[in-house]
Amino acid sequence: MSKKSQDANGVMGQQRAVEATKAAGRVAMESAQAIAQINQQATQELAELIQKRVSELMKTQDPRAAFDYIHAEVLQDAAKEITQYHNQLLQILKGGNQELADIAETMIQESKADLIHFVNEATDNAPAGSEAYVSVFKTSFNHALQNFELMRAAMADSFSNFEKSVGNVSNLVNSKAVPKKKGRAT
Repeated sequence: MSKKSQDANGVMGQQRAVEATKAAGRVAMESAQAIAQINQQATQELAELIQKRVSELMKTQDPRAAFDYIHAEVLQDAAKEITQYHNQLLQILKGGNQELADIAETMIQESKADLIHFVNEATDNAPAGSEAYVSVFKTSFNHALQNFELMRAAMADSFSNFEKSVGNVSNLVNSKAVPKKKGRAT
């Protein structure tokens, strides 16, 4: 294998790493912007809701009616708003995580292809009489690649199971956080 070929492969690998880093940075920035936008929207909606509820509460003369109103309307609306906010955040994080997983998968596949190419080129240029060593090396290398693929598949399954668990928790929170509203007392 020539020095020029190794240098060219190294430069290409560095360029791909830089591009992947840029892509990961873009995903992180987009996620942060989306979260900031959701925070701003949630804050604005909460301020409007509080202003509306305080105005309605000020109209109530009976303390019991005020308590019923707070319990029936304000707390349930707050729980609903929090649940919606939580779901929006989960969607952003899930989308960002998927993009990052896709970037990582691409990098892994490219690195694997580069490594296979490197090993093939190195073994093709092995000196005469080293066939037995080359055979053992290639066999070991192929076993290492298979083990890596098994680990990667197990990690992908773990990530998928984690996402399902988060989704299940979110569904559980959604089903318990928004009970049926009572009649409005004013």
